[in-house]
Amino acid sequence: MEMTGEQRIPASQADTWAALNDPEFLKACVPGCESIQPVSDNEYTVLMTARVGPVSAKFKGKMLISDAKPPHSYALAFEGQGGVAGFAKGSASVQLTPQGAAETLLTYQAKAHVGGKLAQIGSRLVDAAAQKVAGEFFSAFNERMSSVHAVAAHVEEEHALPLPVPRDPDLPDVSQASLAFFAAGALVVFFVALITLL
Repeated sequence: MEMTGEQRIPASQADTWAALNDPEFLKACVPGCESIQPVSDNEYTVLMTARVGPVSAKFKGKMLISDAKPPHSYALAFEGQGGVAGFAKGSASVQLTPQGAAETLLTYQAKAHVGGKLAQIGSRLVDAAAQKVAGEFFSAFNERMSSVHAVAAHVEEEHALPLPVPRDPDLPDVSQASLAFFAAGALVVFFVALITLL
C-alpha cells in the first residue's frame, strides 16, 4: 500500500515541527492511540487500537525516526504487531514547507505492507481505512494547532507590555535590581496564567 498527500497546517514551520515531535501532542491526534513512549532520541514504542473492516485489534509497535533535518523533513520506519489480526510495517517521509509566517505545507509519502487477517481483507478496504485514519489525524492535528495558537495569541494580548513612557526627570531612578525582581515576578505571573489557560 502506498499513500501520498499534503496538508496545510495553520502554524509556522517551527511550531509544526515541534508538534510533530511531541509524543503527547501526537497521541491526542492519532485515532485509537493509547501511548507513544520514547525509547531513545529517535525511537518510540506505540500502542494503539485500530479497526479495519471487520478486524479490530490492539497494535503494539515501534517507530524509528531518521534523516531528521529540523524543521524541514524527516523519515520514519515503523512496524506493528496486532496478534492474530496481523502485522503492518513500512516507511514514510515528511516534508514541511513554510507558506508564510503562520502556515506550513506538510507533504508525506508512505509505503506499508500488511500481513495476517489484515492482508486477507483486501487492499481497497485497508487503503480506505488508512485514508480515513489520516483524515482524522490531520483534522485533529489542525484543530489542536489552531487552538494552541489561539490561546497563545490571547495570552500575548492579555500580557502585552505597554509602550515605554518617557521618564519624568522629577522622579527618582529605579535600580536595576528592582527591575530584575519586577521582571521575575512578571514572568511567574505569565507562566501561571499560561498554565491556567491550558
